[in-house]
Amino acid sequence: MTAFRLSAQTRHRRLERPFRLESGAWLPEVEVAYRTWGRLSPTADNAILVCHALTGSADADDWWAPLFGRGRLLDPERDFIVCSNVLGGCYGTTGPTSPAPDGRPWGRCFPRVTIRDQVRLQMALIDALGIRRLQLVIGGSMGGLQALEWALLDPERVMAVAALAASGRHSAWCLAWSEAQRLALAADPRYRDGDYDPRDPPRAGLAAARAIAMATYRSPRSLEERFGRRSGHAVFGAASDVPDDYAVNGWLRHHGRSLTERFDANSYRILIDALDTHDLARGRGDYEAVLRAIRQPVLIGSIDSDGLYVPSDQWELVRLIPNATLLAIDSVHGHDGFLIDAARFHDALLEFKSRRNGTLHAAEDFRSGWDTVPRFKDRPIPEYQASGGPS
Repeated sequence: MTAFRLSAQTRHRRLERPFRLESGAWLPEVEVAYRTWGRLSPTADNAILVCHALTGSADADDWWAPLFGRGRLLDPERDFIVCSNVLGGCYGTTGPTSPAPDGRPWGRCFPRVTIRDQVRLQMALIDALGIRRLQLVIGGSMGGLQALEWALLDPERVMAVAALAASGRHSAWCLAWSEAQRLALAADPRYRDGDYDPRDPPRAGLAAARAIAMATYRSPRSLEERFGRRSGHAVFGAASDVPDDYAVNGWLRHHGRSLTERFDANSYRILIDALDTHDLARGRGDYEAVLRAIRQPVLIGSIDSDGLYVPSDQWELVRLIPNATLLAIDSVHGHDGFLIDAARFHDALLEFKSRRNGTLHAAEDFRSGWDTVPRFKDRPIPEYQASGGPS
């Protein structure tokens, strides 16, 4: 279990047998925390799996609220929607805060986890829930990496995939940002290489790591328009705890401090390590050949201002995956646009789902403001223009 707050609707399922990781290590007991919405059909084929990002939870209706509701992409009246906390996290699924065989928290001794390990645990949950078909596996950022792995690990069950702000393998650019965050954790004397007292965690190191991450999640234009060189008082008024400092500095400190109140430092390290293992071709052969072996319809969401999983990462996926379509997302918010601007690209996701289900007419009735949302862009891949976005 976890000391961090879980939704009252969170459910738990314990695996009946030990779980073997890619590293060869075994977890003798594994528990999965998850949420569901709607009902599984008698034919067990109306399920959708939602995969969350790095510090997310199973509460997809909270962090992706614009996608939920009657007539929307995630419709509990029609779909059986599942979202689970990832392996290695700290929101109920087994991770460093969970008890090890000796009864103490795993802490630094929790074994290395990969994106594939996380997906294989999700597969075990889907098996336990009796799901025969996944109409869609969807996720953004780390969740997008998992969605792509699903296409290869369970091709018979997965009918379609939507991966937003993601890539087929972690680039050197992403690896560098992960290492910067590990260095921030390690610089905190309380971190002790992960062997810290849970009652005295490395708050400064985790806050610094989060601040680094937040800078990669937004764009220069986003921060300039919101903060510029204005003071904390000018932007936040009496709510600012650093009224005379730059507002953007206070914003970073706020996000760093907030994460320390809701996340575990060892879980954070485990998950950024898992991100760095991501490579769809690892152990499978040539990268291009592996991507060309993906046969499901795949929607690749690319944010033009994403400075972490940069647009060229997604264009490569669309070029190589045979049945892929590019969803170009025009957002000022950078990588976090997959969350912040979800309402704007919802209808494009709904059309993709409806095309797969042969019910396009249902989507057409719901296209309010369609002209204001991004449209699908099919091959050839749009060229990157001097203006800084796809044509």
